[in-house]
Amino acid sequence: MSIRLFCMTSALALTAGQAAMAEMSFTRIASFPTYLNLAHDARDQATSAEIIDATADGTVLVYTDSPLGALGMIDFTDPADPRPLDTIMLGGEPTSVAVAQGRAYVGVNTSESFVEPSGYLAVFDIASREELGRCDLSGQPDSVATAPDGSFVAIAIENERDEDLDDGAVPQLPAGTVDMFDIAEGTADCESVRSADLTGLAETAPSDPEPEYLDINAEGEVVVTLQENNHMVVLDRDGEVLSDFTAGAVDLEGIDVTEEGAITFDDAQPGRLREPDTVQWVGNDHFATANEGDYQGGSRGWTIFNQDGTVVYESGTDFERALIEAGHYPEERSGNKGVEPESLEFAIFDGTPMVFVGSERGSIIGAYDITDPAAPVLTQLLPSGVGPEGFVALPSRGLLVSANEEDLREDGGPAAHVMIFEHNEAAPAYPQLTAAGAGELIGWGAISGMTAAGNGMIYAVNDSFYAMQPRIFEIDPSERPARITRAIEVTRDGAPAQMLDLEGVVTDGEGGFWLASEGDADDLYPHAIHHVTAGGEIDQQIAFPAELRAVARRHAAEGITMVGDTLWIALQREWDDDPAGHVKLVAYNTESREWGAVHYPLNDVARGWVGLSEISLHGDHVYVIERDNQFGADAQVKAVYRVPLDQMEPAPLGGELPVVEPELVRDLIPDLEAFNGYVVDKVEGLAIMPDGTAWVSTDNDGVDDSSGETFFWSIGQM
Repeated sequence: MSIRLFCMTSALALTAGQAAMAEMSFTRIASFPTYLNLAHDARDQATSAEIIDATADGTVLVYTDSPLGALGMIDFTDPADPRPLDTIMLGGEPTSVAVAQGRAYVGVNTSESFVEPSGYLAVFDIASREELGRCDLSGQPDSVATAPDGSFVAIAIENERDEDLDDGAVPQLPAGTVDMFDIAEGTADCESVRSADLTGLAETAPSDPEPEYLDINAEGEVVVTLQENNHMVVLDRDGEVLSDFTAGAVDLEGIDVTEEGAITFDDAQPGRLREPDTVQWVGNDHFATANEGDYQGGSRGWTIFNQDGTVVYESGTDFERALIEAGHYPEERSGNKGVEPESLEFAIFDGTPMVFVGSERGSIIGAYDITDPAAPVLTQLLPSGVGPEGFVALPSRGLLVSANEEDLREDGGPAAHVMIFEHNEAAPAYPQLTAAGAGELIGWGAISGMTAAGNGMIYAVNDSFYAMQPRIFEIDPSERPARITRAIEVTRDGAPAQMLDLEGVVTDGEGGFWLASEGDADDLYPHAIHHVTAGGEIDQQIAFPAELRAVARRHAAEGITMVGDTLWIALQREWDDDPAGHVKLVAYNTESREWGAVHYPLNDVARGWVGLSEISLHGDHVYVIERDNQFGADAQVKAVYRVPLDQMEPAPLGGELPVVEPELVRDLIPDLEAFNGYVVDKVEGLAIMPDGTAWVSTDNDGVDDSSGETFFWSIGQM
């Protein structure tokens, strides 16, 4: 269906379609870690899922795995239970794959250098895994696409530049092109090759076109992005240029362009080049681009073009602002390309044309209803996994699949995953916490500690990821999703109290707050507790006493609560004077100013470490969160425990401490598994309302090497 037909749809039909969409949404139903396609003894190797496609019946997913140099396959017969199927090793780096008529067409990069690029197109029978053919390419391949009728295959020959040469400036020859092959007898006909000459078209580096991505419409027309050249080209099936035009520029206002540990929206970038990455036809006359940027651009959004070059829709900052509200803004990319929209997919679900936009650095997917292509509507944000690189939509099965390229296990992070979403009538499950509707744009993330208040609100703090912008967030948990209604700046002498690592918060009963700040072992940023007014001004700072500082380590205060006149601070891990497997619950009496502590015995774990990340009072118990630092199937301990108040009798520091006896209240791993992604490591917030309803939250690390997902959910009555 073309965009022209979309626009001709009657107003009555549009209303009905929009009503249907209001009742339908996408729900994540499963995820597949790509290391499962390896033998057990090889699963510590880095793997990835980048570009992904599926067989016509939707039962087999095929993806490129660049770190492994392989083509991966997933049994997708039951989308809620994806199974490892096979791995085909290739003689180089796979860059893209397209599936047609039971065959996988794979671009493989074999370049020895930037000036001697090379590669080949391999064709595999998916059922037998047999290689059916191999065609040499004119250079280093990137994107691969097959015509909808299966008549030919096109490959973007990028011949990418050396980013370390002249600061990555173009031109850097040899020039790129687009290679095309006819498909005959179930494989590529190598003798039918034709290469499109793209030189001389772009205003930027016309001698050095670098095709990045391409797509083919039902009429056999090929649209190509020249990302570094900020240019678009439309070719016919013979490689002749039908149209070409600059991708243009966007004026951006109210954005964050400084990487300083704060999210601010007071900057502008006029004339920001789009430099589009992925492109997808949306009908036969229009296409959408994800404007990631590369050489000197990136407009942080996405665009719908007519193939004559007319801009039909420009998202501007709207996509990025939606990610900010959902806590998925990657502050550490502010000086570069912001949320970096990189990947796109188009499909028609139940009669509604939809575009899916993937934020590479924000690790989230925007689902847009483009019934009116001049005014797309963002209907949902979907949690994608870390670094969404490719999508495949299967409307006949009501499914959307994302491939996420980042395997961070070597650095203690999560594995790469393929994530699966079902189009159904369930209420949207994500986000679970948002700042949308707050009346102002509130940047947030890295929620690390929580507390409940008598006014029905929950208060949370962000940690040192935003060290230059410490804040207390007011959350209304009665809404779905829960809403951040305002942000209270933590200040000292009227200025932001910079370089705090807020990990715990508790109300003081008089409108103010006590905060726990995790310092460092060198006292550059001291371990301390702070009292702040209702407006966020620090009016008292209490450093840990010498007895504690003498044995301190980096992993310190992770939560704070108040029992009568006594503040209780949960330390995350063992310090120098703690017996193995024990951590301190430290007490500070606000009236007598005396310090004390008890010991808390931790669980034993087979991998990594385990510690405390929160403490909260309710009734006759204090409740703590105990967690390990493991992800996914390796996670062993994510749980709520409680300790009776009559055991919370602090002994003086420096001597033998009494050991409390914690009681398991709730294992949180099943809760985390129920979100159908991977089990995250940082369960860090616990707030118990006056009626006993408990809320738990996770820390998304400011979307830095993280999926960016903040889970915020109730575990019922305590």
